Amino acid sequence: MAVSVSILAIITSLHLIAFVLAIGAERRRSTAKVVPDEYDERTYCVYGSDASTAYGLTAVGLLLISQAVINGVTKCLCFGKGLMRGRAWAIFFFIFSWVSFLGAEACLLAGSARNAYHTKYRGWFNVQDLSCATLRKGVFGAGAALALLSMLGSILYYWAHSRADTGGWEKHHNEGLGMTENQHHQRTSEFEKV
Repeated sequence: MAVSVSILAIITSLHLIAFVLAIGAERRRSTAKVVPDEYDERTYCVYGSDASTAYGLTAVGLLLISQAVINGVTKCLCFGKGLMRGRAWAIFFFIFSWVSFLGAEACLLAGSARNAYHTKYRGWFNVQDLSCATLRKGVFGAGAALALLSMLGSILYYWAHSRADTGGWEKHHNEGLGMTENQHHQRTSEFEKV
């Protein structure tokens, strides 16, 4: 199996778009501030935009599609014919790809869920030291970094799998049918009988 440029382009573009969305989600995290209620003495939290939740979930979907494409093309190391030389690198990059993918998915999903969580009323009687629940800085950034590592792992896994599947760039010698040798030996044995 040779390396397909179109498969590499699909995998790279999906991962890069997911990376950009994860960075956008980090920059657009929800912010909150404690505001007094105008009708009574309670305080509550006012939150900003929820755009990062949508960005994070879109990045999760793109990474999932990319992982499905790469494992569908390579048959997930489970199906198909056995790999030849170099399969240790293919297995290593397969595991690396999956670990970084699962880490990116966990960060992006947890960040999206936590960013969507909004605290309602927090206190009575104008307590000023309340804190509103917000997402910690760097969760989407970690997801973005792991998405890049997942892209690197997926590309190297695809490359190592394609080399191990074909046996690399080996030149095959004497693997054809030796029709002249067999006929020559057969005729000399016929003459010896006569």
